Amino acid sequence: MVRFCPLVIFVLWVSMLQGQTQSTPYNLSIQANLVVVPTQVKSKQGEYLYGLRANQFVLTDNGVKQTVRLDDDPAVTGMSLVVLVQSTGAAALEVTKLKGLETLAEGIVGDVPHEIAIASFASGPTLLCDFTTDSSKLSSAISGIRPGGIEGAAILDSVYYAARLLEARHNNYRHVILLISETRDHGSHSTPQEVIAALGRTNTVVDSVAFSPARDQFLYEVQHPGPRNLIPWFMAAVSATRRNAPSQLSDLSGGAYSNFETHKGFETALGRISNEAHNYYQLSFQPPSTLSYGFHSIVVSVPDYPDAVVRYRTSYWSGTIRSPAAVP
Repeated sequence: MVRFCPLVIFVLWVSMLQGQTQSTPYNLSIQANLVVVPTQVKSKQGEYLYGLRANQFVLTDNGVKQTVRLDDDPAVTGMSLVVLVQSTGAAALEVTKLKGLETLAEGIVGDVPHEIAIASFASGPTLLCDFTTDSSKLSSAISGIRPGGIEGAAILDSVYYAARLLEARHNNYRHVILLISETRDHGSHSTPQEVIAALGRTNTVVDSVAFSPARDQFLYEVQHPGPRNLIPWFMAAVSATRRNAPSQLSDLSGGAYSNFETHKGFETALGRISNEAHNYYQLSFQPPSTLSYGFHSIVVSVPDYPDAVVRYRTSYWSGTIRSPAAVP
């Protein structure tokens, strides 16, 4: 399987967020005692390969082979799911396509024990419904998502927030974030290091479905004319499609990524995620006591099936994260 190097993705994230500032520097210590690596294995024909044993996987951490443990079957493991929905910017036109989201979200958790929380975000996240199994509460929270203005899509801040919600759960459930947003982040203050660290520390998978900011921003401007010049706004949106934060988040955490343009496309994307949500091997390994600090690249392969398509968490962060100095 051809994959982007996680280090390259990390550099792109840093480049993507240049110019963001924080008021005070600080240190955040991350200690990785057990790294969980959800891994999906398919044949060239797209069929899931079941029944693999731990010794059939080869996993390296920064190029060093690790001893792999195969944990419980995800199909029988509970799930804590945070549904995270953008409500501003180009997303204002997309909210109407989210009909039936609570049913689709419950399709992702399946028949296993579970709990679901709902949050929306603009320049920052808002919790609409804390973790529950009550479908009526979920439906009420989703119906409360209203299109906002055209400013704010703090994807990284909101994913970081969702990861911390999951970190506070006192159960042994799998942690999953379902991110529904445009592809570009703007307005976040969280650094890529913080988000990578939080996802790794909480063993969280990000499944994301995204829409095109270029197309929808253009439509928004057409339907809401004002003093802005359409051309620069449209060109800025086109340029933004080259930067896809949801895709990068999914790749780094081992989750699925899809995009959509219509309600039917949204249902299809969620259906695909539902189908894949429990078809994972839960691999894990114990990093050595001499674990080096910083960004770690994970690579997983199945030598017995050299043509297999393998998807997995590609990274985690260990050690101390030092925030950048404030930029005037």
